[in-house]
Amino acid sequence: MNNTNYLSIAISASFIRYALFDESGSLKVKKQVPTPTDSVENFLKQIYEIVTDHLKSIYGIGLSVPGQVDPKDGVIYQGGSLPMLHGLSLGKILATRYELPVSMESTGFCVTLASQWNGNLKGVTNGATIALDDGVSSGLVLNHQIFSGSHLQAGGIGMIIANPTVENHQPEDIMFNACSASKMINTIGSALELSDPNDDIKVFKAIENGDANAREMFNAYCRNVAYMIVNTQAVLDLNKYVISGRISNQSILVPEINHQIQIIRETIPVLKEMLEMPVIETSIFKQDTDLFGAFYNALDHLDFMQPTDNKAE
Repeated sequence: MNNTNYLSIAISASFIRYALFDESGSLKVKKQVPTPTDSVENFLKQIYEIVTDHLKSIYGIGLSVPGQVDPKDGVIYQGGSLPMLHGLSLGKILATRYELPVSMESTGFCVTLASQWNGNLKGVTNGATIALDDGVSSGLVLNHQIFSGSHLQAGGIGMIIANPTVENHQPEDIMFNACSASKMINTIGSALELSDPNDDIKVFKAIENGDANAREMFNAYCRNVAYMIVNTQAVLDLNKYVISGRISNQSILVPEINHQIQIIRETIPVLKEMLEMPVIETSIFKQDTDLFGAFYNALDHLDFMQPTDNKAE
């Protein structure tokens, strides 16, 4: 029995992605299943199935979850794109059920930890990570330290208002929704009348092949991301922004974000004069950044949540 692997689980509203890492940090197995969103009970059943299938080969579990996580009590707050997780002590539940050490952190923290530990922000003084998935998960590195703020909310740049000219704001008027990669893909896929409007491959193929409507919507999406970065840069003066998440493996994404930032800077000259243009890069871990972050966090907190009851059969 080889129980020296770590099970890393990254949760979003669309998918539960999981991977096995060995002690050296090599990703050995990676899979995903749709996230049950009808009830917490069915959600937990799916998580239990994943853990049980790998129980004989793992030493510990690392979780990346949407929303906010208080590391002192191990509870998910708000739940981000999965509000039904609010108040769930997922890490403690798994530690008790399986008698394994379990660490749990927010997606924003995990992608930032991965980037700082062994990714694009390694050695960077001030930087940010932006994971573009069902919503926006993000984090900050300030003076070489991950900064969480007074209420575990620092770095949540998805809460920036996307359209400040609107009087009666809607949920779509914050960057969390305006920069949702999943919503962008679905919107374009629906406009293209795809049998599956959530097909990333076909959507980006249409964009790259020059479909005018698809390209216009993609550019508008990247413009929202650009505004989010420009507004953050005005406050924090960071060196680098690292893009990860569902669509980060698309080669046209970061170049278009950079292009849209340049347009904004040219349109508003004072921004070009007063604000340094930061470096914007695709995470070296791309879509797997949160999985690597959950693994690194598990390595760093092996005994974070100790079991208290009998092991599940």
